[in-house]
Amino acid sequence: MQGNVDKVKEVIEQDIWGLIQDFLNIRLYPLTGEDTTGMHLTVGVVLLVIFAFVVTTIALRLIRVFLTRKLEENDKLKFISVFKFIKYLVYLIVIIVTLSSAGINITVLLTASAALFVGLGLALQELFQDIIGGLFIIVDKSLLVGDIIEMDGRVGRVINIKLRTTRVLTRDDKVMIIPNHKFISEILFNYTQNHKSTREFVKVGVAYGSDTERVEAILLECAREQTGIVKKPEPFVLFEDFGDSALVFSLHFFVTDSFVDPKIKSQLRFKIDHKFRLNGISIPFPQRDVHMFYPKNSSAPITPPNEENT
Repeated sequence: MQGNVDKVKEVIEQDIWGLIQDFLNIRLYPLTGEDTTGMHLTVGVVLLVIFAFVVTTIALRLIRVFLTRKLEENDKLKFISVFKFIKYLVYLIVIIVTLSSAGINITVLLTASAALFVGLGLALQELFQDIIGGLFIIVDKSLLVGDIIEMDGRVGRVINIKLRTTRVLTRDDKVMIIPNHKFISEILFNYTQNHKSTREFVKVGVAYGSDTERVEAILLECAREQTGIVKKPEPFVLFEDFGDSALVFSLHFFVTDSFVDPKIKSQLRFKIDHKFRLNGISIPFPQRDVHMFYPKNSSAPITPPNEENT
């Protein structure tokens, strides 16, 4: 009985395990001959790198789930955007360490690839700018998932920050894809960088002779009745100017969601117009005075060329 067991062990060690070792030692680079650089890429090394990559992916996913399990949705999205860049760095380190542990000279590999890297750098300058821009975004925290930003006259909410691009959902429910280098070379307005609430305003003009104190009271009343406007800080009214055709007022208020503030402003304008009508306060239209000159011995009026016809 013992002899049969020894024979089976011998077959496993010499035949099966020997075949596995021969398969793992198959050279992929160099294919034949001797390599003086010390680089011997085999099937075993490739499988080892793939195995390390898969294990690292699973470990990072478990770490992410563990760290975000108690975070709120907005905080979770912000953490994931940062974690993506950390993940790429960890992958790079794992691959380098794995290749080095397998006996591959990493220094030689990097030296041999230097010319290739230079060529790629010249050909893909904008791509590398986007990647560097993405890293700067994460390092200085100028942009996070969930932030409301304005760029090139468009307002949107950041929904995803990737290595090369950032995706922003605009107010008309369209996705705007922005290269990351734009955020370090152009002016960006971040509405929620300091806090969630932002100050907005609605401007309105009333006819000369209107009761200005009554106008202020009506504007504040409209702001207090409007949903979406916070109570603290309190809304306030500014008497901005004596306009050409109207007394100009602006109603300033704070909202917690700047993404939907056009809807709030629209509803507020409806309220202001309605209450002005109820209180006999008119919103004037632009007016112009036209002076007509009649030359002697002529019944037709002549309008000076510099005057504007209405």
